[in-house]
Amino acid sequence: MISVWLASISSVIFISLLSLLGTILIIVQREMSEDKLLYLVSFSVGGLFGGAFFHLLPRGIELNQDIIEVMSYLLIGLFTSFIVEIFLQWRHSHLPNSEERPKSFAYMNLLGDGVHNFIDGIVLGGAFLESINLGFAATIAVSLHEIPQEIGDFGVLVYSGLDNKKALIYNLLS
Repeated sequence: MISVWLASISSVIFISLLSLLGTILIIVQREMSEDKLLYLVSFSVGGLFGGAFFHLLPRGIELNQDIIEVMSYLLIGLFTSFIVEIFLQWRHSHLPNSEERPKSFAYMNLLGDGVHNFIDGIVLGGAFLESINLGFAATIAVSLHEIPQEIGDFGVLVYSGLDNKKALIYNLLS
């Protein structure tokens, strides 16, 4: 049992360090132009939509066989995200000369990333409980999907107004 815990925690640390390395490579380029930031935000949104609409949604319909129920959950998720965004933006300034970007991007991203990473940890723990080989296979799969996702998340955090250092730290902590 201890070896399962050790392997699971080691895998999570390994994935976090790989994601951190990918983000640091972007920071090394020094200045992040507005164009590069928009590409990173687009990359993040594309990864999110691609995962949801090309992987999760078809799999949910396949497993449930009730498309109305699956689409209802999709609408509930979209509505919940909308409500959270409204709640986070209630103090946002809309003055024309305000140069501050809305921080709700950052808050929503960190909240979603934290939940996502928690679920990834549960998946890795379950895989290692089943077998060490399955755990290592899951670690490779999660790391291949986590690196681009964390790079995109970093872009969203910087775009929302955080400096590189804060974005890196918050992204690592989530």
